[in-house]
Amino acid sequence: MASPTPAPVKKVPIHLQSAQNRLYIKRGHVVNHDGMQQADVYIEDGTVRYVGSGADFVVPGGCRTIDATGKLVMPGGIDPHTHFQLEFGGTVSVDDFYKGTKAAVAGGTTTILDFVLPKKGESLLEAYDAWRARADPKVVCDYGLHVGITWWSKSVRDEMRILCQERGVNSFKCFMAYKGLYQLNDSELYEVFETCKELGAVAMVHAENGDIIAKNVTKLLTEGVTGPEGHELSRSEEVEAEATNRACVIAHQTKAPLYVTRVTSKLAAEQLSQAKRRGLVVYGETLASSLGCTLTSVKPNQLVYYTTSPPIRKDPETPRHLVKFLALDDLQTTGSDNCTFNRNQKELGLKDFSKIPNGVNGVEDRMSVVWEKGVQTGLIDPQRFVAITSTNAAKIFNLYPRKGRIAPGSDADLLIWDPKAVRTISASTHHQACDFNIFEGMKCHGVPEFVIVRGRVCVEYDLIRVAEGQGSFLETPVYPSFVYDALNGVARPEEGLEEKHARNGIQGLELNAKSGHEVDIPDTYALPEKYIPGPALSVISGDSQLSTPHSARGHRPDGQKNMQESTFSISEELDKSEARSCIRVRAPPGGKSSGFW
Repeated sequence: MASPTPAPVKKVPIHLQSAQNRLYIKRGHVVNHDGMQQADVYIEDGTVRYVGSGADFVVPGGCRTIDATGKLVMPGGIDPHTHFQLEFGGTVSVDDFYKGTKAAVAGGTTTILDFVLPKKGESLLEAYDAWRARADPKVVCDYGLHVGITWWSKSVRDEMRILCQERGVNSFKCFMAYKGLYQLNDSELYEVFETCKELGAVAMVHAENGDIIAKNVTKLLTEGVTGPEGHELSRSEEVEAEATNRACVIAHQTKAPLYVTRVTSKLAAEQLSQAKRRGLVVYGETLASSLGCTLTSVKPNQLVYYTTSPPIRKDPETPRHLVKFLALDDLQTTGSDNCTFNRNQKELGLKDFSKIPNGVNGVEDRMSVVWEKGVQTGLIDPQRFVAITSTNAAKIFNLYPRKGRIAPGSDADLLIWDPKAVRTISASTHHQACDFNIFEGMKCHGVPEFVIVRGRVCVEYDLIRVAEGQGSFLETPVYPSFVYDALNGVARPEEGLEEKHARNGIQGLELNAKSGHEVDIPDTYALPEKYIPGPALSVISGDSQLSTPHSARGHRPDGQKNMQESTFSISEELDKSEARSCIRVRAPPGGKSSGFW
């Protein structure tokens, strides 16, 4: 009998093999979703080992040091919604898992969650294996997978169980749109949600009324409306809002947690807001495309390139409304729904809008667009920015605190962000394979000067150094505590704090107020005068003083350099398994010891 073929070994280029496995970031302002402080960060072997005062840390020899004075040090972005190398509308999206994840890293995103979409009648397990075969050799950052439920049977239910128990999947997406292709009826949605609850998974939906859309498409084409303007006309805001409400009702009947993907309208966001206030465990995601674009100023002959579902809206106030819903925690995450097609591919439906391949770019520009539309306008603060671009996704899909946080034991996925730097988005400079960019010409304040992926400096100003296959598949365990504790009525220690700060930048603003000069915009770059409360970020000695953002205005000692003991390591002092499940850190002097999960 022939011996089994050994698994292929990933070949990493020399320039990445020799990348510093020890990295020290000094004088930065570390921003997590629940606190901000001036602190130094030490990274070793791809893991954060220390966050705290430089005065209390001896920098080991052979360690690269980056000075982050005046910069923000934040967790790397997590994009919970991508479609790389996806077959759709008779063609394939041009960003594969290498080009797509490279573009993600270039923009500050260090983890992506892609969607396995089986064809109707196809085995979920076979589709999952196909996605892994596409992604594993190409990804340059860590990735996880959601799985689409595009048809329903007992075998699908059985395979959902296997995916949860053996394949590292904890989220399943149903479609209420795409009649005849992916759409499930209400009875099937009920059974999928029920199964998700039984398995400890998160039910996800694309919320649009597919039956109404199908009728509208037929009516418009019959009336001679064949151009790309017909796409938005066929799926109005109320069609999205109705499906969003219906999904919330079905989830409540099955007592399942619900995550609504790609919310693009104020009406749909209001449905989620009302559901949350009724006590439902629902989460909402909006997109960079809906925050950064409206169709108001798009020329009719250009609409084909902006076609996605649900559509980017015409109302020029929609982006501002969506940011406010993010600030109020009625929406929790921002994705890109990156599904890129070139001009020629988009123009396949130029004379029949129902044949336009749906999807736009966004994975590279998401972080800057959210900063520009949220922090730069004063509607959210840097902590909320971290929550909606990283931490909340990590919590919902059970990756926290391994991802979405800068703390001892977390993966060293982080950004050094310059909030004052400005860049102009353009297809001529982006790293995606798409030959146009829907944000073309948009000026964004906020640029990731350094992007660090599992301890490797992959972006350094304009230089990008990545290799195919350097990322890894992330298992997303079932029963995420953030979700299921809420479902079971278990109070979490930080809930009161998070509610207190949920409004952050928009306290006192009227949700329906028009944008204009009458609104006082706070100083985007102002640092807080004192440490913002929250779980301690650093391991510090009992008699040391916690470094605060305010202390940045004076001298703060750097860590002492240990030039002799070049083999010094603190990695063995952390039990990695414990660090990823129950990390405990020492509180500031006078505070109580606090843990996070």
